[in-house]
Amino acid sequence: MSDHADIPTPGLKLGEGKPRIPDSIEGFIAAMVMALLCIITFANVVVRYFTNISFAFTEEYSVALMVVMALFGTAAAFAGDRHIRLTFLIERLPLETQRRIEYFVLVVCFGMFALICWYGGWYAWDEYRFEALSPGLGIPQWYYSVMLPLVSFIILLRIAGRFVRVWRSAR
Repeated sequence: MSDHADIPTPGLKLGEGKPRIPDSIEGFIAAMVMALLCIITFANVVVRYFTNISFAFTEEYSVALMVVMALFGTAAAFAGDRHIRLTFLIERLPLETQRRIEYFVLVVCFGMFALICWYGGWYAWDEYRFEALSPGLGIPQWYYSVMLPLVSFIILLRIAGRFVRVWRSAR
């Protein structure tokens, strides 16, 4: 996970291999979204400073981009075994117990993101069907909400991949 020998790798040491599709893809997308957020914010500050006019409509884009960035960060965290957990306690347990806890955590997370994907899809469909418009710009709201089920599905794939890697390492 880390290219530096002096920096410990995050997560549990369950003996699983690296993901086949590198998590740097999600990291790159999250970094590009962060760069776009910085550009939007910087442009808003510069325009406000020189013209005393605010780009209030950029808040709508910023909020949507922050959600996308958080979701891609979540996918990268699951792929790279860097999701939040109590490793301080779990690392002190026997290896088989660590695996069982990891299986449980991954199943619960898979269920949660499956619900988010399912209901997010229905939510995006309702916004498309009822032609809901965004309050700031008046563009179709489903442009924003469709990202929730799509990126949640990517997270589901990353969780499933992690589960398979941990399962195979036990054999």
